[in-house]
Amino acid sequence: MDLARDAVVAVVGADQVGGHLGVQAEGERVVTHLFDCADPAYLGWRWAVTVVRAPRAKAVTVSETVLLPGPGALLAPDWVPWQDRLRPGDLGVGDLLPAPPDDERLVSLVVLEGDDAVTDWLGGHADEGLAEPAGLLASGRSRVLSAIGRESASERWYASEHGPRTPLAHAAPAHCVSCGFFVPLSGELGRLFGACANAYAPDDGRVVSADHGCGAHSESMADAVAARTVAPVIDEFGYDLVDLPGVSVEETVFEPLSRGAD
Repeated sequence: MDLARDAVVAVVGADQVGGHLGVQAEGERVVTHLFDCADPAYLGWRWAVTVVRAPRAKAVTVSETVLLPGPGALLAPDWVPWQDRLRPGDLGVGDLLPAPPDDERLVSLVVLEGDDAVTDWLGGHADEGLAEPAGLLASGRSRVLSAIGRESASERWYASEHGPRTPLAHAAPAHCVSCGFFVPLSGELGRLFGACANAYAPDDGRVVSADHGCGAHSESMADAVAARTVAPVIDEFGYDLVDLPGVSVEETVFEPLSRGAD
């Protein structure tokens, strides 16, 4: 134990080494002595000094000195790779977020078979013999959304505040699909989604589902105009008594209206 304490004191100084906490066997002729760490920045940590005696040797030597956390030590959270730490909205100005080569949300642009066929994106023009990316309508892109990517985007958009299950959509006079400001997306996603082009709508410039809606629906104006053209109700059977200059209502004597009829 004295050899182990001297070894750690030689490294960090005597003021950083506390009392002896115990010893544990690591193997044949190998033990580790534990000392309390007196550094206030490492509460709950302990110095671990491993000593060993070689076979048929009489001297004990120091094998390793290390600072280890104890049962109540303050530890940093487990390290998470950066690509797993990112969340929507974390990307800022100047940041780069390249998609990995094996991203399942993307597929090569020249794939012409199965669920990932580019015919979904080209409107049926893939049969015209366009084999090179430069000859495709999506020139400049080497990958496009795969079936997994489209399904993931559809589920995310449909469940968002721009889908049909929001209070805004429930209070709307009609769905976006019948709105003149609704611009459908191209390809397979256009069957259910489009972009809002109404500057006064809360979803302007955002992707909305066809069964979404808001109060800025293009056809809601007809109902509003019809409501404003209703003729006002005027009460012509009653009257109010009003004081005039020099004339007091309280001092005026009124005769019944029925007298003139007699």
